[in-house]
Amino acid sequence: MKLVSWNVNGIRSAASKGLGTFLEKESPDVLAVQETKLHEALKSEHIERLGYTQYINPAEKKGYSGTSIFTRAKPISVSEGIGDRKFDSEGRVQLAEFDGFFLLNCYFPNAQRDLARLDYKLEFDSKFLDFARRLDRRKPIVMCGDFNVAHQEIDIARPRENRGNAGFTDQEREWMDKLLAEGFVDSFRKLHNDAVKYSWWSYIANARKRNIGWRIDYFVVSGRLMPRVLESDILTEVKGSDHAPIILSIK
Repeated sequence: MKLVSWNVNGIRSAASKGLGTFLEKESPDVLAVQETKLHEALKSEHIERLGYTQYINPAEKKGYSGTSIFTRAKPISVSEGIGDRKFDSEGRVQLAEFDGFFLLNCYFPNAQRDLARLDYKLEFDSKFLDFARRLDRRKPIVMCGDFNVAHQEIDIARPRENRGNAGFTDQEREWMDKLLAEGFVDSFRKLHNDAVKYSWWSYIANARKRNIGWRIDYFVVSGRLMPRVLESDILTEVKGSDHAPIILSIK
């Protein structure tokens, strides 16, 4: 089964930049997208012809946040949120149940440049982890999306300059430590121990061309699912967003 996760930074924009062509080329069973910024289903004859069913989870605020799942593999069920309206109103989490695992499509809050939302993010992180723990007792989890944190220094081009900035605060990185200590596995880092590869680049100062980036998009899986992971990688050559899509293949 092939899964792709991608923060598209506006799904209408991504569609105009070749999302349908990307799906046709990569042919994932499931595409999980974040930051859709759309209140209704995306209308695309190209994508419809490829046989995908779309499930949407928009934020209440128009033009903001939102997640969506496109799937050719029929899920047992699809639901939204973690059960807390404070966070669920922003359309940040979708849960799809398949035969062998739960898929969590996640768009974690950004702490913001002045850390104005750091407390909000850390509260979300804590409640998300509780939610994931409960699910993991029932069935293995594949969680994917934009976590808005670079976990280790290897995951960011300029760690010293960014220490304490949004996405690289000690608190956010410690939460990632806690998540992995629960038995979940960062699949990319497990398979590519020393690889330096990023999934997001600022639009400022030609950061992508210069590869001044951050790895903040992840496929994190339950430990007992990791032996079934065949591939976990970042498709850095794919354009259409300030993020690159990430890919996971599992038995």
